[in-house]
Amino acid sequence: MRAAVVTEFGGPEAVEIVDVERPEPGAGQIRIKVAGAALNPVDAGVRSGAFGGAGQRIGLGWDVAGTVDAVGDSPEWQVGDKVIAVHHGPIKQLGTHAEYVVVDASAVAAAPTSVDAVHAASIPLNALTAAQTLDRLALEPGQSLLITGAAGAVGGYAIQLAAHRGIEVTAYAAEADEELTRSFGATAFAARGTTPAPADGVLDAAFIGAEALGWVRDGGAYVGVIPGAEPAPERGVRTSSVEVTADGTRLAELARLTDEGVLTARVAETFPLTDAAKAHARLAEGGVRGRLVLVP
Repeated sequence: MRAAVVTEFGGPEAVEIVDVERPEPGAGQIRIKVAGAALNPVDAGVRSGAFGGAGQRIGLGWDVAGTVDAVGDSPEWQVGDKVIAVHHGPIKQLGTHAEYVVVDASAVAAAPTSVDAVHAASIPLNALTAAQTLDRLALEPGQSLLITGAAGAVGGYAIQLAAHRGIEVTAYAAEADEELTRSFGATAFAARGTTPAPADGVLDAAFIGAEALGWVRDGGAYVGVIPGAEPAPERGVRTSSVEVTADGTRLAELARLTDEGVLTARVAETFPLTDAAKAHARLAEGGVRGRLVLVP
């Protein structure tokens, strides 16, 4: 089968398409025939060497949507089931940017029925990140939340999930994205480069850091999405970051919310798996609204 990997770190040109043996599922695993696999900033980080792993072949891709093709001893899944999953971990021999991938059954959920597999592939990593970050913030209905990078994939899901919980959301994004972020449920907007009104919490999806911490009210909460990169606490503000964890149960809830119209799966563009390097180059250009998805 074909898979996208890196054997040397670098720019988009470092991505290779190689022929490898089709993986076999072990105990507690299933194999998925990939129908779509989103490209995320973490993949660019892996490609450039941000997570280490020099001297070995590293498979790319965390998100997947597809069909169960083989099952280990996981009775909850059957061959033919339509599923989505997160294949967690920056350093792995094979990722989801491949024709087949083996994942832990506990990381898998039934795919939403209201969107196709390409759109479903944009849900797992980003929606789980948004949900787990909101959990860490622990805001109550009626409290206020500022979301940076609000027009991005994580930010968009975070707006919708927070609004669904009754939290008042201010979106912080480029001025041209005001209409988009309000359509997700933001009740206020702050253009990038301005100083937002203080909020009970900040979800920093744009990696702003210490400056964004200054936008939290005394005693509030700041949560970032780069593990270990949060600023030091001040003024009684809790600071932390989230490293997303694979969670099939939670992913099933997010798939249900997609089918109920709470979450909007956004795809900016699709690329054949063989054009994975071109997809990385497009991601590096910036300005992507929604996810780039590789299709085997």
